[in-house]
Amino acid sequence: MKTRNDPRHQRREHLIQLLFEWGFRKDIAIPEELAPIVEKISEIDKLIEISATQWPLAQIAPVDLAILRHGVWELLYAENKPSEKVVLDESIELAKEYGGENSPSFINGVLGSVFKNSQEAGEKKE
Repeated sequence: MKTRNDPRHQRREHLIQLLFEWGFRKDIAIPEELAPIVEKISEIDKLIEISATQWPLAQIAPVDLAILRHGVWELLYAENKPSEKVVLDESIELAKEYGGENSPSFINGVLGSVFKNSQEAGEKKE
């Protein structure tokens, strides 16, 4: 994370806030910037479930779930993908700011596992 004023950080923060709200109110109109994430939400949630086997989605804190959903989308589906390190660092910083005491390590572990699994799946395809 550069600074709180970094436009990329502010965009991530905004998307996480939208995902958090959407998690409670799926009947709301989906803002344009959230649509690419929501389009992939079933795939994203499946990857989170695979990587967080001890935690069913319903038991993950809503803010952590929003951060994870955004992190997985950014790692695997975003048009201009940042590096894995950037996604992990940003997600951990957001977890420190908005999540609970254990959120940063939980987010780090799940996103790290998602990335590792996606790399291994990519190697198997080749």
